[in-house]
Amino acid sequence: MPDEHEWGWRRWRVALIAHDAKKPDLLAFVRRHRKQFADWSLIGTEATGATLRQELGLKVRSVLPAPRGGDLQIGAEIASGEIDALIFLRDPLTAQAHEPDITALLRVADAQSVAVATNLATAGCLVRGLGPEGSNVTPPSHDGNQPVTRLGETGQKGGSR
Repeated sequence: MPDEHEWGWRRWRVALIAHDAKKPDLLAFVRRHRKQFADWSLIGTEATGATLRQELGLKVRSVLPAPRGGDLQIGAEIASGEIDALIFLRDPLTAQAHEPDITALLRVADAQSVAVATNLATAGCLVRGLGPEGSNVTPPSHDGNQPVTRLGETGQKGGSR
């Protein structure tokens, strides 16, 4: 895992998942913020990734469908520090057969201090936080430390670069 001196400038790595009832919401959200998403490395479960590739032409690496282990695959990448943020639009009104996988995914994201959005309001906050205005902050080190400022920046307005 890179330390604060090895981060430098790189693309955000964002995982995208949506339950079936929320896929239209995720598609509309990503369409609205397409410019930002196009600048990030994206990963998604099979159906979510396919939808974003077909509808928006984005490059999205896909894993298995969520009920067949896709949530766990993304969780493994979070655990190994390969993902910086997770947007998971959940359907809270429908029981999911793979609920234990969902719980495990959210638990590992919390344990690794990965930013998580589970609804459109928090997804909007997350996208704004990863956007150009938030570009003076690098991803967290995933060892529990807080994010560090990018190399050469003081983190203060008017500081030298």
